[in-house]
Amino acid sequence: MSREQLVVQRAKKAFQTGKTKPLEYRIHQLKSLYRFVSERRKDIADAVKRDLNKSEHGTELFETLGLEGEINLAIERLAEWAAPRPVEKNLLTIADNVYVQPEPLGVVLIIGAWNYPWAVTLQPLVGAIAAGNAAIIKPSEVSPNSAKVMEELLPLYLDKDLYPVVTGGVSETQELLKQRFDHVFYTGSSAVGKLVMQAAAQHLTPVTLELGGKSPCYIDKNCDLAVACRRITWGKFVNCGQTCIAPDYILCESSIQNQVVEEIRKSIKEFYTDNPKTFEDYGRIINKRHFKRVMALMEGSTVVIGGESDESECYIAPTVLKDVTAESRVMQEEIFGPVLPIITVSGVDEAIQFINEREKPLVVYVFSPDNKLVRRVIAETSSGALLANDCLVHFCVSALPFGGVGNSGMGCYHGRHSFNQFSHLRSCLIKKLKLESINNMRYPPHTASKMTWARFLLLKQINLGKLRRMALLVAFAALTAVIVQKIRIYSSILHIGNTSMACDSTLAASVTVDSLILSKASRLNDRSVGVRN
Repeated sequence: MSREQLVVQRAKKAFQTGKTKPLEYRIHQLKSLYRFVSERRKDIADAVKRDLNKSEHGTELFETLGLEGEINLAIERLAEWAAPRPVEKNLLTIADNVYVQPEPLGVVLIIGAWNYPWAVTLQPLVGAIAAGNAAIIKPSEVSPNSAKVMEELLPLYLDKDLYPVVTGGVSETQELLKQRFDHVFYTGSSAVGKLVMQAAAQHLTPVTLELGGKSPCYIDKNCDLAVACRRITWGKFVNCGQTCIAPDYILCESSIQNQVVEEIRKSIKEFYTDNPKTFEDYGRIINKRHFKRVMALMEGSTVVIGGESDESECYIAPTVLKDVTAESRVMQEEIFGPVLPIITVSGVDEAIQFINEREKPLVVYVFSPDNKLVRRVIAETSSGALLANDCLVHFCVSALPFGGVGNSGMGCYHGRHSFNQFSHLRSCLIKKLKLESINNMRYPPHTASKMTWARFLLLKQINLGKLRRMALLVAFAALTAVIVQKIRIYSSILHIGNTSMACDSTLAASVTVDSLILSKASRLNDRSVGVRN
């Protein structure tokens, strides 16, 4: 029996004990994961520095900060996410208890990626733990230092049987994929995603595929080019361009191409100085194989910014290519490196056509002050996400589902979406053994009269949420009416009392005034008040 088989068997056995079902246990594991991130921040940063030459603060910003936010959100909202979810009823089921109950899927496999080895591996784990699953964690072998730290340190904080880390290369991953899981979550390339899906299909195992593709970026000639290019420069060259949601290429009119180039040049200098190679916050290509692949993509294109490289350090300078065409080599695959091609189009019509002639991307970016133009791009294109006037930032919004469509992936995660992705949403209907006469219309013999009742009872939907809101509104209106009436009575009494005290004092008037004052005080203080004559 292989190591991978043994690990999966232990996880299944541990899951079958039911220890992950209580929310308290899940929260304890999530808190332990948070403690791991907090206490091992230096180990994580050192590993990422050796893998990708990322700075300590850069690692915190792009790897662990969002992870901490996801953990905190899951801890805070877990009771709400895991609670039964009432649904609308029809007249036939109005007396029944009808709801959706989230339940754990079982044992899941999470295959991480190398470009953000901590964020894209452990953020899905947050959802898996929150939903009550056991999870096998397979970090990418392409970022070996991060994988080693994860393998050595994570078991010191999480349950070793329920959340084991399995390291290794292609053969180990293939062996894992031969095992039967209840869900497979993969982050990486579309080519490998197809192999993962094919392996999962042997067991009818559902998959989440977080892939990539060539995400276009259209720049409207009427926008603030300085701001737009600054944000695009940041989004493209962070992590040395090795980001699945980085702008892959720019679409703009030829009249602004040179200005776009100059604004990007200024931003590169601002962010990374005149010599990015020596700048702490500019990373490196992950290995020499990817270095050679990215360098080959530039062949046949005109370099207007950058282009310098050093294979010994896997360094490629921030690079911009101009006058690129659809047939250029750089346009035949996802770049996944610090190379930004510019393709000129006649306007938004041609830009939309260009986007739609290709695979659906993970993101479509559009920079324009014209909301009508932005809405048109939303309406006439399809992608995992759309961002207007910024790059990357949707990844940090936990309320937004993060994922692709078509060739850029399937399924989504982040926040509650992670919990749902790793849960089975079980339909539940609890009926009592009473009111059997109502069920007669469904029993044979079927008659026209019974069909009339069936049509009425089954097709009439009851929106209980709306009814509750209406009932609350009616109750609030009734309470308001009572309060207004009380105020009016009190005001009348106060007015009469003031008028009476202004008159000459007589014994009869005094009695009347004292009675009024006593009545007023009783309403205000709800207790007896002695009155002296």
